[in-house]
Amino acid sequence: MNNFTMNAGIGDHSYVQNSSYQRGALDFAIPIIEEEILTKFNIKQLVKNGAVFIADFGCSTGHNSFPAMHIITQAINRIHESAEFLVFFNDLPTNDFTTLFNSLPPHRSYRAAGVPGDFHRRLLPESSLHFAYSSWSLHWLTQVPKAVADSSSPAWNRGAILYNRNEVGDAYLDQYSKDVGAFLEFRAVEMVGGGLMVLLVPGVPQFLDPQTEYTIHSDVNNLLGSCLMDMAKMERLSEEKIDTFNIPAYFTTPQQLKVILEKNNSFSIERLEILKNTGMYSRPSVDSRAASYRAVHESLFADHFGGEIIDELFALYKKKLAASPVFLNPDNDKTIMILAILKRIID
Repeated sequence: MNNFTMNAGIGDHSYVQNSSYQRGALDFAIPIIEEEILTKFNIKQLVKNGAVFIADFGCSTGHNSFPAMHIITQAINRIHESAEFLVFFNDLPTNDFTTLFNSLPPHRSYRAAGVPGDFHRRLLPESSLHFAYSSWSLHWLTQVPKAVADSSSPAWNRGAILYNRNEVGDAYLDQYSKDVGAFLEFRAVEMVGGGLMVLLVPGVPQFLDPQTEYTIHSDVNNLLGSCLMDMAKMERLSEEKIDTFNIPAYFTTPQQLKVILEKNNSFSIERLEILKNTGMYSRPSVDSRAASYRAVHESLFADHFGGEIIDELFALYKKKLAASPVFLNPDNDKTIMILAILKRIID
């Protein structure tokens, strides 16, 4: 994960220009977030003096973070008009923080600070954080499960770049459970009792008809992954190189996430809902779909296979997508967004 980052800058292949899909669920989450703040966030009791500390864990270059921070601060202002805000923008040290700070809204109601670091570790002072937010970030793993890369293991993921078989999926779920557990453990240290946490987590439904439906998981694993195998057949890269490559991401079901959240005794689950993601309609063309995946995954592919394969890989993907009616139709995208709102239990 140390070399992994969304595409930097504001150019054609940047995450800024190609992340409207990730923004989609926020519109449906807004009224729920506002309601939870108005009814369960006792700001005057939590903040006696000084600023309200807010953090976005996994902010990327800020394009989708800024609207969320505006919504959160505005809602808090409705119950505490004189509140001052300090927002911590967190992502890995390799993140493009320069673009983020150059893009800060000029008329924002908060001061901003960058906090580079892995959010699966401790980042902020103890009992300092009043409100935590994370969107489209918790599905990333700290590492590919070791068994998946071990050729002697039943979970060896030969010829695939994400999980399909049960043994592989179990290894991914185990790693995901550990990582989300670590995230919650360290946020519990950093957050004040009574503080709120909003999580927007991409996931998949419990059941899916692969003949007529798809998710981001199957789109990336089946279509994009098969493009790598095609390149191996053309001797553009080796199958052995593919066998040692796996994307460190897991798309949970709501039931799996609920079990993980309930294992942590520091937070109460205030809301757990499945949201419609209108972002599926933000990539209407083959080109826009390919660009959205390239903006997210390019650094992973380039780090393992070399940057020279990127153009050809996504050109192949566009051809496959255009020839795949099921994957091409956004109505068949059954990727879900899970909204979890947690409250830090007062010790």
